[in-house]
Amino acid sequence: MLPLVLIPGMMCDARMWGGIPAALQPRPVAHVIPTEADTMAGLARLLLRDAPPRFALAGLSMGGILAMEVLSQAPERVERLALLDTNPRAEPPEVRASRTPQIARALNGGLARVMRDEMKPNYLARGPGKKAVLDLCLDMALSLGPGVFARQSRALRDRPDRQATLAAFRGPALVLMGAEDRLCPRDRHDLMHALMPQSRLVMVEGAGHLPTLERPMETTAALRRWLEE
Repeated sequence: MLPLVLIPGMMCDARMWGGIPAALQPRPVAHVIPTEADTMAGLARLLLRDAPPRFALAGLSMGGILAMEVLSQAPERVERLALLDTNPRAEPPEVRASRTPQIARALNGGLARVMRDEMKPNYLARGPGKKAVLDLCLDMALSLGPGVFARQSRALRDRPDRQATLAAFRGPALVLMGAEDRLCPRDRHDLMHALMPQSRLVMVEGAGHLPTLERPMETTAALRRWLEE
């Protein structure tokens, strides 16, 4: 059975995938937390060093951006690709400009405030479970720490555009987003779907940027279909 490699979003760990890996058993699942380099190229090299020879690859947000870098470096090893709530383009100038002061605040003792006030409130759809998901997100971020925040921020800031990489991919592909995602809106996903016309585009209603936690049943169903088709 083809192994599945999962890459979570920025300042998230394996908990971001909730119960999805267990629901996909007996498929072997490997979690890769991108923490040890400050470029997408470096993070991809580390992932490929330890990954199976061939695998299915799924990433959410920063995890999707890293998945595209992995595909660029080793397209022959990625059999299936799932991109969730992400963006194939390079960082916009206005977001690039915000990264350096954000990094400084995080490194100077303000990581919790940066995550709580500047990032996580924009992640989720409204609903009764929002607070619990936000609390989990903050716990994941604080567990990883300000050094990881700085490295991941630099990797995102300096990432290349990967539209050509997606256009060259021919394997089974899934493009999925929470319908209320404000961080990576619909046009980014329409673009990825157009670049990979063989892909399936799935909109998860009632979810924002983290459908794996906001709507796990719907997200699991879409991933299972992608893995089996």
